Amino acid sequence: MKKYENTGSKDTRSGFGAGMTELGQKNENVVALCADLIGSLKFDDFKKNHPERFFQIGIAEANMIGIAAGLTIGGKIPFTGTFANFSTGRVYDQIRQSVAYSDKNVKICASHAGLTLGEDGATHQILEDIGLMKMLPGMTVINTCDYNQTKAATLALADHHGPAYLRFGRPVVPNFMPADEPFVIGKAILLNEGNDVTIIATGHLVWEALIAAEELEKQGVSAEVINIHTIKPLDEEAILKSVAKTGCVVTAEEHNFLGGLGESVARTLSLNSPAPQEFVATNDTFGESGTPEQLMEKYGLNSKAIIEKSLKVMARK
Repeated sequence: MKKYENTGSKDTRSGFGAGMTELGQKNENVVALCADLIGSLKFDDFKKNHPERFFQIGIAEANMIGIAAGLTIGGKIPFTGTFANFSTGRVYDQIRQSVAYSDKNVKICASHAGLTLGEDGATHQILEDIGLMKMLPGMTVINTCDYNQTKAATLALADHHGPAYLRFGRPVVPNFMPADEPFVIGKAILLNEGNDVTIIATGHLVWEALIAAEELEKQGVSAEVINIHTIKPLDEEAILKSVAKTGCVVTAEEHNFLGGLGESVARTLSLNSPAPQEFVATNDTFGESGTPEQLMEKYGLNSKAIIEKSLKVMARK
């Protein structure tokens, strides 16, 4: 079983910022647009080093998406940045019409996703954005787990042609993926090999899945852990191969169970090889104000919940 260790906790949004800094140096076609949140999105270095390629749009997110779509016509690769709620819910019509339907090469980059936004509360804690974005034809949807993976995904998106949504977070979290781990869009990463249950996790729940696997191992349970960083296109081959071996699956995500990773996995299984599945996700609810730790505990988005669901789903085999 491959072990992953926390090499030093960092916020995933800083991984995005580091990726943008590198892209600014490597690719003159990359441009950045921000909706008055330069510090929050870690655009500081890009703005400082490439002011001619940075556009401060202000609190006008719909306008930002329209400008980004227009910039692609001249061959630019625009990366837009604001909070996840404002990156998707507030501007869904503009994304649908000007980006997805028009097949524009816009990278919609969203920080402060999910409950771990914390104290700002339900109005900012979007838990339905993955569902909104994955339903758009042609939209690639990526949800990264740590600093290194977020940086790698940012770099990969510059070479990927087509509309894309990159989702990351606000809090400091364990940084455990190797810096040199290849990031291949649509390709899952097997973290732990196991035989009794498959745990498929995305975003901040990947580290919690690894903790759960270690605890389950102490109980004599062999858990296979898969890091699904790309929700769409989904690595169905990796999922079906694993579940064929274990016979059951738990999906874990910082998102509503309606429309998220879990539903995509359930669809894959139902169409190919049905198997018992349990969901670690929010249950058709909005969030509330609190620290990230308090909220993840209250809404059952942690290793404890993954362990409980793993034992439950194994009993259903």
